[in-house]
Amino acid sequence: MTDERDNSGDSNSGHSNSGHLNSGNRNSGNRNSGNRNSGDLNSGNRNSGSLNSGDLNSGNRNSRDLNSGNRNSGSLNSGDWNSGDWNSGHRNSGNSNSGNSNSGHSNSGHRNSGDWNSGDWNSGHSNSGNLNSGNWNSGFFCTETPAPIFFDKPFAGTWEEAANLIPHIELTMGCEWVDAANMTDAEKASAPAHVTTGGFLRILNRTVQEAFPLAWAKMDNETKRRFLDLPNFDAEKFLECTGVDVRKEMPAPPDAADEIVLNGVRYRRV
Repeated sequence: MTDERDNSGDSNSGHSNSGHLNSGNRNSGNRNSGNRNSGDLNSGNRNSGSLNSGDLNSGNRNSRDLNSGNRNSGSLNSGDWNSGDWNSGHRNSGNSNSGNSNSGHSNSGHRNSGDWNSGDWNSGHSNSGNLNSGNWNSGFFCTETPAPIFFDKPFAGTWEEAANLIPHIELTMGCEWVDAANMTDAEKASAPAHVTTGGFLRILNRTVQEAFPLAWAKMDNETKRRFLDLPNFDAEKFLECTGVDVRKEMPAPPDAADEIVLNGVRYRRV
């Protein structure tokens, strides 16, 4: 039996609702203050997901519009926790990323502050490798596999061996999810949708050179040593690429008489 507002659901103050406890109109879901929602607890409109303050979301807890992912403050994201737009990856503050945690744009790799990178941790642009501050670090029209390069000098091992030499670390760069309980009063005032989403994305937009020193400060000595022992290690180049100055940590170079090179391998007398 319908009520005077043409609701077939129960306890609705809005109109034409088949769901229950709606103050909005034409909802088939429940407890919506917005309109035409099939999901629940939406203050936005035309959502099939739940707990959205934006519109036309099939995902959940979105404060902007047209997201199929969850907890996005940006728009048109199929990934989660994005403050940027058109991301299929997660935790991006930039736009059009299929990778994760990018503050730059159009990256398929992860944690890039530059643009169009398929590699990771690049502050430069269009890199297929990792941790580059320069641009276009790969060749064109190549049919052969080049030797890996560390610090702009060739490495005699394979690419797999080279990749295994680099420790995996987490760099917090683009943004980070903050639960509502951990938000400041100022953040709550500037992001009122936290009531709906359960928190917000704190935008960091750090470059590699800003994020790496923070990770370095928390890094154990063994991991630091692995970086310092990388082939062809160059403290000046390491500083440029990571923002970490290890020049005071480096041992003094050995005397020439204490070092010999055989077949490209350097040996030091101990």
